[in-house]
Amino acid sequence: MTTLKVCFWLCLFIVFYTYLGYGLLLYALVALKRLFMGREKEPVVNDDELPEMTLMICAYNEEDIIREKMENIRQLDYPREKLCIMWVTDGSSDHSNDLLSEYPEVTLIYSPERRGKAAAMQHGLRESKAPFVVFTDANTMLNASAMREIARQFTKPNVSCVSGEKRVAARVAGEAAAEGEGLYWKYESTLKRWDSELYSSMGAAGELFAVRMSHYREAPSNALLDDFMMSMLIVGDGHRIAYTSEAYAMEYGSASMEEESKRKRRIAAGGLQSIWWLRRLMNPLRYPLVSFLFISHRVLRWSLTPFCLIALLPLNVVLVPLTHSTLYTIILVLQLLFYAAAIAGWLQARRRKPGRLLYIPYYFMFMNVNVFRGIGYLRTHSHSGTWEKAKRG
Repeated sequence: MTTLKVCFWLCLFIVFYTYLGYGLLLYALVALKRLFMGREKEPVVNDDELPEMTLMICAYNEEDIIREKMENIRQLDYPREKLCIMWVTDGSSDHSNDLLSEYPEVTLIYSPERRGKAAAMQHGLRESKAPFVVFTDANTMLNASAMREIARQFTKPNVSCVSGEKRVAARVAGEAAAEGEGLYWKYESTLKRWDSELYSSMGAAGELFAVRMSHYREAPSNALLDDFMMSMLIVGDGHRIAYTSEAYAMEYGSASMEEESKRKRRIAAGGLQSIWWLRRLMNPLRYPLVSFLFISHRVLRWSLTPFCLIALLPLNVVLVPLTHSTLYTIILVLQLLFYAAAIAGWLQARRRKPGRLLYIPYYFMFMNVNVFRGIGYLRTHSHSGTWEKAKRG
């Protein structure tokens, strides 16, 4: 029985720490840093100090969104003579290239063979001459001051990568995929901001991030999370990823939970792939602060924690009659209520009824289930960086 108790409490601790405890600890550490060292001074950058930048969009069959994206790009508040707009179409078979040819400011790079986003990035970077490259997705819209904010972040000490904020909108109230993803990203953005303030954000999202080309590291062409790998290789070289919510990319959530599942299992698979490739960053003797942030924020949720979560319920069920303890009974009741709420959220989502409260346990379980689906995905996609795009709302 002692072994069962140890396993139960260890699993409970890991689950709690991963999703709540780390955030609380991180907040406390950031507060202490502010108390003793103050906040990092925010630099001011004048127009004549703004660097040349390339805004790169890697796309596959995005003809439906090109005009909207180009209108958004034309509204960016950045000197036109310092901004190269580059589209890299990776094996596109629609009319993307014809549409892009209508825009004289666009530098179009075309690869007839679809090889995946990482390969498309590498293709575009060989053609870019700017010292800084900003990556964004075709279906995400940037705020007008995003480029200026990114340039400003690069003036901070030791910053060689900048991660913007991802924001998710729902076209219609009650879309579980968009509502759940939006709530998740609000919490995730808070953790990224605190990571960055303590030392460095742990990875960048492809919706909006930028790299200093003098410190750029090429991600493997078969990387499922090319943006994450590229940014974390920079961290591995001793540089920082600055996170800013003042530069953000807005997109609609997935059209359905089935479409969202495509994204989640690919992300889970890419997370496991990245953990193996970046395993040296988990060495606390070599990377004391990075290993703490990386394991706490990334490694646990992509590897150990989902297994601990699944083990908690059967362990709890066994321990209640063995111990006759009120504490174990209370925890079991709480677990059952949580799973009941997740099921209610699932039923609510199927009926497309609005109500964020129940979407939280539902989306939480949905994410963890897709970690297991991601293991199977990795087995079949580990040699290719291509994937099936999830349809957005």
